[in-house]
Amino acid sequence: MNNGRSVLITGASRGIGAAIAKGFAREGYSFVGINYHSDEAGARAVAEEVQANGAHAEIYQADISDSGDCQRLMEQFISDTGKIDVLINNAGGAQTIPAGSFAEMPVEYWDRQIRMNLSCAAYCSRIAIGDMLAKGTQGRIINISSVHSQVTWVKRKALPYCAGKAGMNMFTKALGVEVARHGIRVNCIAPGFIKTQLTTRYTQEQINAFERKIPAGILGRPEDIVPMALLLADEEKARFIVGQTFVIDGGQSIDGAIDSMMYDF
Repeated sequence: MNNGRSVLITGASRGIGAAIAKGFAREGYSFVGINYHSDEAGARAVAEEVQANGAHAEIYQADISDSGDCQRLMEQFISDTGKIDVLINNAGGAQTIPAGSFAEMPVEYWDRQIRMNLSCAAYCSRIAIGDMLAKGTQGRIINISSVHSQVTWVKRKALPYCAGKAGMNMFTKALGVEVARHGIRVNCIAPGFIKTQLTTRYTQEQINAFERKIPAGILGRPEDIVPMALLLADEEKARFIVGQTFVIDGGQSIDGAIDSMMYDF
């Protein structure tokens, strides 16, 4: 039975975002918004699975690293649903890293990575919070960070990615505290090495080597992130959770395995 709640997931045409969209449909959410940037076919495939699980699905094209495009997306979603109950800021990622040291890094690369991995969440959250406050919605915002918000990726010179994701964690804390008294909850999930379409470039031998470096002995799956997302979106179960970041990484960050892992997205 549908629960009458709406959820918008950014970057949901594949990977973690797609898994979350399907998981929320199975949980009984009535309206699932699927944002994509360029993979329309992927977004439509996710929407079909969402609808097969009983939820209404809509796809929304937007480059949310652009504040104007983000505002268009959010306003369209809220117009379609009447309000936003849950926003999941999942979009982001590491671009191809330019050669050379930090001193040689193009400023444009830094700016784009910070927009993709931090600013976009602020753009979307600003509008979602405004709508929640205006309508008295005790909504939920879930940011998707990365284990690299806590353990650096120096070997790949991924400085802006790490900085952006670390900023996401602190953004979660600051915004979570600001809106907590209104019944709005803001929290964050920091995934470790998750096996997605991006990992198909590795050989099985490389995958096996990565798994040996993870205490759990396995790579994560997009589906491994879904239970925590559902928990944090729950109105009752997450009522006392404010501004927290939950690391789901098979023990990578605890064991210090990440710095010795040379995987390259």
